[in-house]
Amino acid sequence: MFHSGVKAGIAIAIGYAPVALTFGLLAKSTGLSIVETTLMSMIVFAGAAQYISLNLLSLGTGAFEIILTTFILNIRHFLMSASLNEKAERESLWKKALYAFGITDETFSVAAMKEGTVSASYMFGLIFISYSSWVINSAIGHIVGAYLPENVQQSLSVALHAMFIGLLVPAIKTERKALWLAISSGLMNCALFLWLNVPKGWAIVIATIVSAVVIQWLAEKGKETEYAQ
Repeated sequence: MFHSGVKAGIAIAIGYAPVALTFGLLAKSTGLSIVETTLMSMIVFAGAAQYISLNLLSLGTGAFEIILTTFILNIRHFLMSASLNEKAERESLWKKALYAFGITDETFSVAAMKEGTVSASYMFGLIFISYSSWVINSAIGHIVGAYLPENVQQSLSVALHAMFIGLLVPAIKTERKALWLAISSGLMNCALFLWLNVPKGWAIVIATIVSAVVIQWLAEKGKETEYAQ
């Protein structure tokens, strides 16, 4: 089953390669060493969380705020793990805890669509190939970034913001709620940081949480009004 998992994860590994390479390049431009970059990919293994961590690091955000922000961002992993547990075969708890670390959006999707149950061996194979690609290509990206001209390395920091805009635009096109969330969190962050002198990290965390709760509440109230009519 391990080989079946590896085979199923090859497509994920290929897809991870350019994203991990970019992460390594941006980590270099942010000031992380190759050891720090590789360790982040080894320990965190979460693309969106790692990218947003780079952004927060570039803003001088504190460690606690970064941890809290990435925790909130990755809350969905609890739901994915709980859902996948329904398909998992009866096995030792330590095995499940071990492969739960490697559950990402992509590995979850592949495992969830697999016919029948999933075994620990299958999950280890699936995660091994995906994890290896992410970690190795993160390191390669950092190494490549070290050989780029200094002005190019500095300009890569702009690419980090461009990437987040690129992720936001498709969401805005498909769901208006994403637009209001982006606007409200941006305005609230500016108000907290510029007018109330809240530290950058906490301003981002508070603006994100409050905006998400308020926008979701308004969306639910809107649905209730439509049903009432």
